[in-house]
Amino acid sequence: MTTHWTPGSQDTQTMSDPRMDSMIVGQTPVVVSMKNVISLVAPSDAAVMVQGPTGAGKELVAQALHMLSGRKGPLVAVNCAAIPADLLESELFGHEKGAFTGATERRIGRVEQADGGTLFLDEIGEMPLALQAKLLRLLETQKIQRIGGRSEIDVNFRLVTATHRRITDEVAEGRFREDLFFRINVFPVTVPSLAERAADIPLILTAMDMRMKAQRPGTKTPIFSSCAMRALLDHSWPGNVRELRNVFERAAVLFSGQTVTAEHVRAVLLTPDMNGSTDGGAGAIVDQPAVTDLREAIEAEGSINMRRYLLEIEAGLIEIALELNDGCVAHAARALRIKRTTLIEKMKKLSINRLAA
Repeated sequence: MTTHWTPGSQDTQTMSDPRMDSMIVGQTPVVVSMKNVISLVAPSDAAVMVQGPTGAGKELVAQALHMLSGRKGPLVAVNCAAIPADLLESELFGHEKGAFTGATERRIGRVEQADGGTLFLDEIGEMPLALQAKLLRLLETQKIQRIGGRSEIDVNFRLVTATHRRITDEVAEGRFREDLFFRINVFPVTVPSLAERAADIPLILTAMDMRMKAQRPGTKTPIFSSCAMRALLDHSWPGNVRELRNVFERAAVLFSGQTVTAEHVRAVLLTPDMNGSTDGGAGAIVDQPAVTDLREAIEAEGSINMRRYLLEIEAGLIEIALELNDGCVAHAARALRIKRTTLIEKMKKLSINRLAA
C-alpha cells in the first residue's frame, strides 16, 4: 500500500506563545531551544545578534523578537549588504535639504523611523568601518544627527543585528570594530541550518501549503509521497529554508494537485548544483534527467508556465553563487560566467537583495 504525506499529517507540539509558533515553524530540539531563548530575551532592551547561515530565517527571528518585545513602534529593517556604502549613512541617519548634491528635500532616516520600536540591521558585517564608529556613538548616546543637520535628535529603539559571517574573524582581521561587536552582541541567538533541523521539513511544508491556499483560494497544492519526503529529508539543503521554499513553489507549479515522487524531487525539484551533482562543466544543466518528467508534467496539465519555471532556476543559481562567494557580486558573476552588470540587472529583476558593499 502506497502512503503519502499530506499537509497537516504531522503532529505538532503546542508552544507557550502561538504567535511565535506561527512565524517560526518547527518542533525539533534546536528550534524549541531557539524559541525559548527568543521568549526569554524579547521583553528586554538588550541588543541581540542573530547568527546563522544564509536562508535559515534570521529575519523571522528579528520579527519574533519585535512582536514579543511589547514595543509600540515599528520594526524597521535595513539590509547593510544591499545598500551601497556611500548611501548607507544617509539611509540610516537621514539628511537635511541641501546636505549634498541631490538632497532636494529632508529625508527621515531608518534609525529615526524605528523610534519606539526595533531597528534590524541585517548583514551587519558588511557595514563600512567609518559608519561602524557612528553606529557605536549612536548606541552609546541614543542620539542622531541627520547629515547636514546641526541639532541632535533623541531616539529610543531596540537593536537587533544579523549576519552569516563569523564576526569574531572579522574583528581579528580588522574589518569590524571590536568595541562595536561587544556592544551589539549582548545576547546572541543562533539560527540552525535546515540540515540541523531536517525533521521539521514536513511541518514547514505544511505551513507553506496553508499559506499558499490562504493567498490563492482554490489552489491545488502538490502531494508528497513518503518516498519523496524521505528524499527531501536526505538532502543537504545548502540554501536552507529559502531553498525549501523554492522547491515547494516549483512543485506547486509542476505538480499542482498531483503526487510528487522521490524521482520528481531528485530530477526536477532540486536544481543540479543542489542535488549532489559533481559535474561542474557547462553541460550540468542540460544533462540533468528532468526532460522526461517535464514532458509528463506538460502531458498531464496540458501546459506549463515555462517562464516562471526558468526564472525559479535562474534565481536559485544566482542565490547559490552569491552564497558561495559571501555576497560578492563580482565573484558570483564570474562563477556564473556572466558580466557583473548583467548579474546586477538580473538581481533587481528577481528582487534578490544581496549586493555586497
